[in-house]
Amino acid sequence: MTAQYQAHDGVAVITLDHPPVNGLGLATRTGIVEGMTRALADDGVKAIVIAGAGNTFSGGADIREFGTPKALQEPSLATVIATIEASVKPVVAAIHASAMGGGFELALGCHYRVAASTAQIALPEVNLGLLPGAGGTQRLPRAIGLEPALNLILSGATQRAGQFAGTRLFDEIVAEDVLAAAIRFAKVVAAAPCPHPRLRDLKVRHENAEGYLGVARQTVAAQPGPFPAPLRCVEAVAASLKPFDQGLAEEREHFVHLLATPEARALRHAFLGERAASRIPDVPADTPTRKIERVAVIGAGTMGGGIAMNFLNAGIPVTLLETNGEALARGIAAIRRNYEGSVKKGKLAHDEFERRMRLLSATLSYHEIKRSDLVIEAVFEDLSVKELVFRSLDDVMKPGAILASNTSTLDVDRIAAFTRRPDDVIGLHFFSPANVMKLLEVVRGAKTGKDVLATVMQLARRIGKTAVVSGVCDGFIGNRMIEQYSRQAGFLLDEGALPEQVDRAIEKFGFAMGPFRMIDMAGNDIAWAIRKRRAVERPEFNYSKTGDRLCENGRLGQKAGAGWYDYKPGDRRAYPSPWVNEMIVQHSKDLGITRRKISDEEIVERLVFALVNEGALILDEGIASKASDIDMVYLSGYGFPRFRGGPMLHADHVGPYNVVRAMRRYAQGYQGHAWEIAPRLARLAEAGNGFND
Repeated sequence: MTAQYQAHDGVAVITLDHPPVNGLGLATRTGIVEGMTRALADDGVKAIVIAGAGNTFSGGADIREFGTPKALQEPSLATVIATIEASVKPVVAAIHASAMGGGFELALGCHYRVAASTAQIALPEVNLGLLPGAGGTQRLPRAIGLEPALNLILSGATQRAGQFAGTRLFDEIVAEDVLAAAIRFAKVVAAAPCPHPRLRDLKVRHENAEGYLGVARQTVAAQPGPFPAPLRCVEAVAASLKPFDQGLAEEREHFVHLLATPEARALRHAFLGERAASRIPDVPADTPTRKIERVAVIGAGTMGGGIAMNFLNAGIPVTLLETNGEALARGIAAIRRNYEGSVKKGKLAHDEFERRMRLLSATLSYHEIKRSDLVIEAVFEDLSVKELVFRSLDDVMKPGAILASNTSTLDVDRIAAFTRRPDDVIGLHFFSPANVMKLLEVVRGAKTGKDVLATVMQLARRIGKTAVVSGVCDGFIGNRMIEQYSRQAGFLLDEGALPEQVDRAIEKFGFAMGPFRMIDMAGNDIAWAIRKRRAVERPEFNYSKTGDRLCENGRLGQKAGAGWYDYKPGDRRAYPSPWVNEMIVQHSKDLGITRRKISDEEIVERLVFALVNEGALILDEGIASKASDIDMVYLSGYGFPRFRGGPMLHADHVGPYNVVRAMRRYAQGYQGHAWEIAPRLARLAEAGNGFND
């Protein structure tokens, strides 16, 4: 059973017991109703307490039932709450740790609430493109007021119970054992005459409700992105000014509407995809992991310093290794400046800054890191340099240490072969700035041990990363796909577009940054080096030559003050460059191409469908185990619009059949050979299925 029942001296305790977060799945909801029925039928029971087992009261809906018939099957959460409210015996919620989403709505439906002062509460549904659908928008304003309730619902933020002392939200806030306090409280209120208080019976009061709600609507409407949930949240909370049942009905209408929106589907996909990414088909959840208590990072440059900060932030000691003292001193100084900047902005307490810096040590000797449990190299992206590093590590590191490479493109199996312990070698591709970006590509070599893989996936959660497993190939998941995207961006320039039009079109689609602004920020010389390598390795893999001309003229991006755009000193804004645009037009003439007007729709389709097609190939080859992993890479690391759910989910929304039709049309045009349809995409189009079906 996922809801346990016990009687304690006239008090029935219904304990939600559904690890890991006591999700309110069908079995739990049924257990609550059955427990209520049993308690109401027992004359010896005078009051009822609902509590949670383990580390939480309830985390809300059971995500494992999302999209299944069980999610809507009776008793629904609304039915559970109605059962509680109708009880002639008082029902007390005992919140010892956290009550989130539907779990918090369950507590709001109880007659009384006793909470630990440190307990956390939240209604985070807006982050899933939804709103609280079990009365949360109606009961919370009655408990804490219209304005605080709307702020809590719109932000989806977590708040401490102690912040609501003195409101109708909590009847007691205690520092002691919450369950014991709730049982004691229940015995007291059991003697009170019926009916017991219900939040639904209170009125919402505000001195200028319409004025406040008008400002709230304007504020929400001005927020970026097509997210319909925030405005619906405002309207649902506004309905709390009406009679309760009318407001509840309006809340339900808004919830049902949002449930069917593509934005909500995309946000749920992202939520579930992040959790699914940690599940690896052939690595059981109970796979033993290695202990990681000390980390070493080789290379004190921008990337190495950023990687080190991830572990320092998590309280893990780090030793930074460099080949010369000046580089090492610069690296430590950069870490210190980053933290000092956070202190000045009020984002980091000074004592915490000092604590993190105490965890950092530095060395010029490999022997000083030999006791580390994990070592990550972040040196120059050259295989011969990596070879020197890994042969040195193989000589000095203790048995069982994990040896990781931060390579973004190189063959992890070749790197592993430089050691006598390839089962200990793995790729950990951090994204720049490594201390900020959430994505971590975990590159699994042919001989990487399952325990190594399980360990780094667990560690990724500890340092706050979204980790996605990739097989070994050139560029892994993210960079391999972005190369096709970038190729199409270049071909569009040859045919008639200009950088600002391409960037504007894809940013209007929702990308954080267009391809030309992105590459200016990263450095055009990086892509230039890859193209030079490609010319040797795969001469048939052609590109637009405009990028080469750009670099040959010293326009390497923001760092050079000129790239695809012009830049002004101290100003990171991209200004269209007459020189670049003239160069592009002249290059088309040199190719004998008559430039044409290209629509924004074509730009978006060619860029995004190039990602989709390469993603399908990656799935066919087993580089990624599931389509949602690819989407998580692009949502977490490449600025793909979250409200679209990632390239593969977007393809499902458009329909693989329509994606293939568009690709075949583009295959008839300039550089049409780049549109060879991936077998999986062709199969899905023919069958009428999607990547995430």
